[in-house]
Amino acid sequence: MSKKVYSDAKSALDGLLHDGMTILAGGFGLCGIPEHMILAIRDSGVKDLTIASNNAGVDDFGLGLLLQTRQVKKMISSYVGENKTFEAQFLAGELELEFNPQGTLAERCRAGGAGIPAFYTKTGVGTLIAEGKETKDFDGQTYLMERGLTGDLAIIKAWKGDTVGNVVFRKTARNFNAPMATAGKVCVIEVEELVEPGELDPDGIHLPSIYTHRIFQGQDFEKRIEFRTVSDG
Repeated sequence: MSKKVYSDAKSALDGLLHDGMTILAGGFGLCGIPEHMILAIRDSGVKDLTIASNNAGVDDFGLGLLLQTRQVKKMISSYVGENKTFEAQFLAGELELEFNPQGTLAERCRAGGAGIPAFYTKTGVGTLIAEGKETKDFDGQTYLMERGLTGDLAIIKAWKGDTVGNVVFRKTARNFNAPMATAGKVCVIEVEELVEPGELDPDGIHLPSIYTHRIFQGQDFEKRIEFRTVSDG
């Protein structure tokens, strides 16, 4: 078996967690989140975490579990509207927050993974997002400088992966998982299905094995839906 393959989340994260670290957590809302690793991080008791993620989960699922146990010091996020625990801690001054527009957060991770220290974007110019940040004019338009984002650890969820670390994401789950995987000093991936090398279509691989340090197959993914909307007609 490949030295990258681990039996479960706890063993895959062994030796990687420490207080005060920065974790990049993939997923979009509750779609494509690393459910098993979030639970393992909670159970480890590691604290004072800075977590970059599209959102902060909900009160009793996803990253919301780490907020409940007060293991998170700071969130770098673009959407946090479904978490009352987050709201209460932030308004009480107990949780730091760095807001990023969704596209900016994704690009910060992509840039960090590509070794690009900073880039310019029009998004956020003239808003609270721009406070304290450098701006520059190009072709008569003002742009805001954003820094590339990296982390000590990227925790990623994929649909399929092989034992050498090539992975395929499914639909919306690709939005943040792929760029975040490249921006972690160490990248650990949980997959729904683990196959042998050669079983994945080479042209369909979304993240090549060079970025994957550890991988394991998760069991019984819950895959919650934030808001279930149905139509009468």
